[in-house]
Amino acid sequence: MRYLPHTPDDLAAMLAAVGASDVEALFTSVPDELKLARPLHLPPPLDEASLIAELEALAAQNSPAPPFLGAGAYPHHVPPIVDQLLLRSEFYTAYTPYQPELSQGTLQAIFEFQTLVALLTGCDVANASMYDGATATAEAALMALRLGKSASARRILVGRNLHPEYRKVVRTYLANVGAELVELPFGEDGRLSQGALRSAVDEGAAAVVAGHPNFFGLFEDLPAIAAATHAKGALLVTTTTEALALGLVQPPGSLGADVAVGEMQSFGNPLNFGGPGLGFFATREELVRQMPGRLAGATVDKNGKRGFVLTLSTREQHIRRERATSNICTNNGLNALAASIHLALLGKTGLRELALVNYRRARYLREELEKHGAKIPFAGASFNETVVEIEDTKSAFARAKARGMVAGLPLGEEYPELENHLLLCVTELHPKARIDELVAALAGQPT
Repeated sequence: MRYLPHTPDDLAAMLAAVGASDVEALFTSVPDELKLARPLHLPPPLDEASLIAELEALAAQNSPAPPFLGAGAYPHHVPPIVDQLLLRSEFYTAYTPYQPELSQGTLQAIFEFQTLVALLTGCDVANASMYDGATATAEAALMALRLGKSASARRILVGRNLHPEYRKVVRTYLANVGAELVELPFGEDGRLSQGALRSAVDEGAAAVVAGHPNFFGLFEDLPAIAAATHAKGALLVTTTTEALALGLVQPPGSLGADVAVGEMQSFGNPLNFGGPGLGFFATREELVRQMPGRLAGATVDKNGKRGFVLTLSTREQHIRRERATSNICTNNGLNALAASIHLALLGKTGLRELALVNYRRARYLREELEKHGAKIPFAGASFNETVVEIEDTKSAFARAKARGMVAGLPLGEEYPELENHLLLCVTELHPKARIDELVAALAGQPT
């Protein structure tokens, strides 16, 4: 079976239409010295059945056990019904809802996603089409600069215990607009240093960005951070990489956050070797005009029938470039729909129960590690991630790997002061027996 549908007659017709003698003529603009002068080193083509068998053999080399690793991307069970509903052609073929009269299903799906995000974050309004948690955080920083109390408010204060990759993305965004990223230290408890925050936040600060929970899995004292931030007229932005945590703790909007952003991958979106992600963005109603992305709204037509529209679309394709708030230009509707289906299946009760399972298994891991001599350096409220200090971390990590386990994330590369520390994560996919096996491996016990 051919994978390419074009016949020789099709190719000849297309070449004639563009005035080319052959396919090679389409590449005459590429200098000869840049063209590959030999065939690609690829295996010979396979028929469909043989190709499927080859791919299955390659996939069988992967460990079916989920890693004990979170750090911004979390292994969770995705109910099969999520993928089944995504296969409906009106969803997986839809691109972006430019024409509301033709896109009612797409617009409603976006509207439902926004509603769920607003409920989770405790904010007035939420948008759609954020790429991922990192760029959503950067967009929140740019929004804070636009809303700055003065032209001199060009500094964004970010906790050093925020996800390292998120901080790098924000720094890159700010460098292009002439703004400064200031990193704030964390204390011995792993939380943002309140003293450093009060010293740093001043008239030049447009926003403070704090994790909820932070990169170490810990919950910050958001009311205290909000009080110090708002006292100087700056905005508080919270970033949540593990959205399931919002099923158990108070939402950031009720704790003083002006903008709540993060990553929604935990709902309906498997890891997929790193993507795609699904960012979320929520804020207070009075700030909505400076919110990036798009906002789907519900209304009624002249006959009183409910309908959906794009209430706000702030990229330069839709409005004058100088008034655009971002250049976000791709619709993450399919990923957002997956999250919405998963959340709807869970409901309020199921969401809390699932969050409790994650929390309790993480607590069990901490308790067992301490019994076997490991140190938990950061005490206090956390969710499903834990920082653990282990002597000779490299050997411990290797022992776990030999048993088919990825034992978290070594922190020494990003945090030199945490050289012998691992960031571990457990979810509902890690049964007690598997957690016990990890503890044994890290403690150096025999199999």
